Amino acid sequence: MYVLGIESTAHTFGVGIVRDGEVLSNEKDVYKPETGGIIPTEAAKHHYALAAEITERALKRAGISLENIDLFAYSQGPGLLPSLKAGWVATRFLAEKFKKKIVGVNHCIAHIEIARMVTGFEDPVMLYVSGGNTQIVTYDKENRKYVVFGETQDIGVGNLLDKVGRKINLPFPAGPKIEELAKRGKKYLRLPYSIKGMDVSFSGMETFLSRIIAEEKIEDLCFSLQETAFSMLIEASERAMAYCKKDSLVIAGGVAANARLNEMGSIMCKERGAKFKFMKREYAGDNGAMIAYTGYLMKNYEQGDLRPKPSFRTDSVEILYR
Repeated sequence: MYVLGIESTAHTFGVGIVRDGEVLSNEKDVYKPETGGIIPTEAAKHHYALAAEITERALKRAGISLENIDLFAYSQGPGLLPSLKAGWVATRFLAEKFKKKIVGVNHCIAHIEIARMVTGFEDPVMLYVSGGNTQIVTYDKENRKYVVFGETQDIGVGNLLDKVGRKINLPFPAGPKIEELAKRGKKYLRLPYSIKGMDVSFSGMETFLSRIIAEEKIEDLCFSLQETAFSMLIEASERAMAYCKKDSLVIAGGVAANARLNEMGSIMCKERGAKFKFMKREYAGDNGAMIAYTGYLMKNYEQGDLRPKPSFRTDSVEILYR
């Protein structure tokens, strides 16, 4: 079975193709504003403009045509509504033209499923970290749902990095440049460490950093930001592993590309005698392959409303394929 998946929840328009669960292609293009953060309507324009080109690239790399596709999947949410609509329009057009079924995929679960596939871990705790989302998730076999044990109470960790990046004039997305600058940081600055049980909060850290930007070296700010924010995430993840008696950790989402976050996760797991593997960079950020792969897992689902869901909770989906 060939499945074509379309990702368009925020700044990325991606198209992936899988055959019986094996990834054949994974093409994408990222909307990058000249200044500031994502402008949803402009991101949507980017997606509409490049949808045909990226789809063609994915088909060419997979060595097939649209006539070969058996199922179309798209990122139904959560995300920015204008961006989500772009993916929905493209998917609906193709499915209607070729008279094929559509599967609406939860974007967060797609990150988790591609991470499980890549690492080979059957039942890990998953730290899902991106611009708009930060969650600590594990699977509840009894209720057949992913359970969110902890999450951000305000902004996602990726959003934190981008907000601080804008204040120090870094290009969007700011995460990679902050990671590079942090390697040269030598002085740790004590920042607000906001963790309440399993939940984290980053807005206080962002406000504090805004006040001291003019007083400290940028490298030290970036170093301290990473060390503090990532320590909060790893602490909450370890607590979830202990509570759930799980022996493996997966870090998924765009921020999973950060080497320091992975290093901290690896150290924690080693000290616990647990398993940890680094996520492949091509699958860490938003991508179409994760949508196609999860769509393949959901191939037997019968869904009602397939329209975009900007607020689509990870723990609202019944997992019928496990």
